[in-house]
Amino acid sequence: MQFVADFHIHSKYSRAVSKLMVLEELDRWADDKGMLVMGTGDFTHPEWFKEIKEKLEPAEPGLLKLKNKYKLETIKGTKADTRFMLTVEISSIYTRAGKGRRVHNLVFAPDLETVEKINTQLSWVGNLKSDGRPILGLDSEELLKICLNANPETVLIPAHAWTPWFAVFGSMSGFDTLEECFGDYAKYIFAIETGLSSDPAMNWRLSKLDNIALISNSDSHSLERIGREANIFNCDLSYKGIMDAIRENKPDKFTATIEFFPEEGKYHYDGHRNCGVSWKPEETKKNNKICVKCGRTVTVGVMNRVAELADRPELSLKETKIEQLIAKTYTNRIPYVSLVTLDEILGEAFGVGPKTKTVKTEYDKLIKEFGSELKILMKIPLSDLSSVAKTEVVEGIKRVREGKLKIEPGFDGEFGKVKIFGEGEREKIKQRERLF
Repeated sequence: MQFVADFHIHSKYSRAVSKLMVLEELDRWADDKGMLVMGTGDFTHPEWFKEIKEKLEPAEPGLLKLKNKYKLETIKGTKADTRFMLTVEISSIYTRAGKGRRVHNLVFAPDLETVEKINTQLSWVGNLKSDGRPILGLDSEELLKICLNANPETVLIPAHAWTPWFAVFGSMSGFDTLEECFGDYAKYIFAIETGLSSDPAMNWRLSKLDNIALISNSDSHSLERIGREANIFNCDLSYKGIMDAIRENKPDKFTATIEFFPEEGKYHYDGHRNCGVSWKPEETKKNNKICVKCGRTVTVGVMNRVAELADRPELSLKETKIEQLIAKTYTNRIPYVSLVTLDEILGEAFGVGPKTKTVKTEYDKLIKEFGSELKILMKIPLSDLSSVAKTEVVEGIKRVREGKLKIEPGFDGEFGKVKIFGEGEREKIKQRERLF
């Protein structure tokens, strides 16, 4: 069975997260986005776990679904049938080998009983009520031991593996290898999450990751951003089916990932946000990592960190069309496709913000007509889109599919800025439409 899954999100109980991130809304928004499986996120938080037990019921083995009495209508006027997998992101802050470490890890659990065991153990380490993503003084290796002792089917996957401050390979507080981080338990790590600031091609530069699967998730703090990165499977719809597909890491079952253009991510380049300094790796090297404005060390981003650990040259991917799934340039790899979210495309097409009423009206119209956002972005022929959407919208989708856009790379916590249309281009497209 083919389906799309986004495992890494946060609930309303996490800091800086929308109060609308609740199970009822996640259920229907996932359907409108085009996803069947969602992570619950935050299962260590007592109040969120209480809601999970109250509002969800068993579906396929290891998966849950929202009880009918809690369901809301989708944009299409239907009821969703989203599946939920028990997940959480845990922030570990500790010292290893004489250096302070800050590593975020995703934990996947096969059932509620396992979650209860994990939560009991972790509650002895820190306060699980303080944040949906708990901050614990717990070594990553010890965390993995606790999870496997609770249930051998529990899975731990390093989150956004390259983020400078909070990741297994982070430039500011991470490690150079999985073995350094997890010790003898590294053998249980069969995947990493690439994060918004890197894509699979960047990770392929490291031969030591050749046998490690690369998953992608939204890490969303709002409903609008779920599915901005996700995973496409063609496997048994169950916890075991999904985990086996990731573990085997072959495109017949783990068929593709959906990615940001990595330049969009908040930590692609090096720099200092407060100083307005944004550097490519070569500029950072030239300045010995010292900010020219404040004299402090710049935050070394993902592009630079990948290059530092890589033992292969940067890949030259000639094919960028969605239909050809650009990762097929490298054989025996999981294909991937880079997208821009539909609301951002619509905002660019109309020259307004992505949260405006104009965008919302057009977004709802397209979802009602074509079924889901991911279908619109990846599958619906442009000729079919043209019968419903304005010319500049269709042109925007076409350019994203072809990778023909300009991005000012993100750095030091600042998202990259996407430009699909150049100065005056929208007006020329409108004039051409009126002419013909």
